[in-house]
Amino acid sequence: MPEISRDEVAHLADLARIDLDDAELDHLAPQLQVILESVASIQGLAGDDVPPTSHPFPITNVFRDDVIQPSLTPAEALAGAPAVEQQRFAVPRILGDEQ
Repeated sequence: MPEISRDEVAHLADLARIDLDDAELDHLAPQLQVILESVASIQGLAGDDVPPTSHPFPITNVFRDDVIQPSLTPAEALAGAPAVEQQRFAVPRILGDEQ
């Protein structure tokens, strides 16, 4: 498996909007390499006779009927919001135009 470079860690941190200094980048690159190697070693454990599953036991989803019940009006729901725009919660933009 190719080694993770410091620049790749910096790119991942930038995508996750995490500000890392040089020492943190140097410290995290080897740690991420160990994590990826561990995941790769686990991938080889399951044989072809083991079917992929998301849960060890079968599960079923229990649905309830949709019943109309009294609820808040839009004005009541937005009453405590710090910012409202067109009857919606206004939140700060986290992704710029470059994404």
